[in-house]
Amino acid sequence: MFQRLIDDCVGCCELVTPQLLAAPFYRGSFGALVVPTGFANKEYSRVLPALRATKSRMKRFLESGGEILVFGGGGDIPDCYDWLPFPVGYHFEYAPQKITIRKETDSALLLEGYDLDAFECDGYCNGYDGDPVATTHDGHPILIEEEIGSGRVILTTIHEYPSRGFLTSFCACRKETFF
Repeated sequence: MFQRLIDDCVGCCELVTPQLLAAPFYRGSFGALVVPTGFANKEYSRVLPALRATKSRMKRFLESGGEILVFGGGGDIPDCYDWLPFPVGYHFEYAPQKITIRKETDSALLLEGYDLDAFECDGYCNGYDGDPVATTHDGHPILIEEEIGSGRVILTTIHEYPSRGFLTSFCACRKETFF
């Protein structure tokens, strides 16, 4: 479903399987990568081991200008973001949350069109030292934007599709780089 939404917003996208992603010989050229909700839940996905196997390539991709949109792990796996090049943890707790946007960036557009008083989230981030873009009413980060070199990571624990405006902008591929 997510691939069809992206295709509808910006044209075709390429689905990369976990096995291909983790293969040491794979060298796709992308501007943006999307890691979907539930990537760490072993009952639904085998993506987390592949992401961990690509940790150094992921960092190089970001430093070279690539962008990554990462959703919640979708299970009680506190270290599911350990493949990212900055420290952040995950607390799984599926519930509607009242959301506060704390700073204006283009990543806040991800939340556009939704009721911020009852936004479905599958948890929140913890152990993050930066300034989150959006938090729950309790102050827990649910949207983080972190610059790495000339690229960036947008990490969110929302359990909804991102807005069409955000996807159109995010997938515009300002610069392609090798993964």
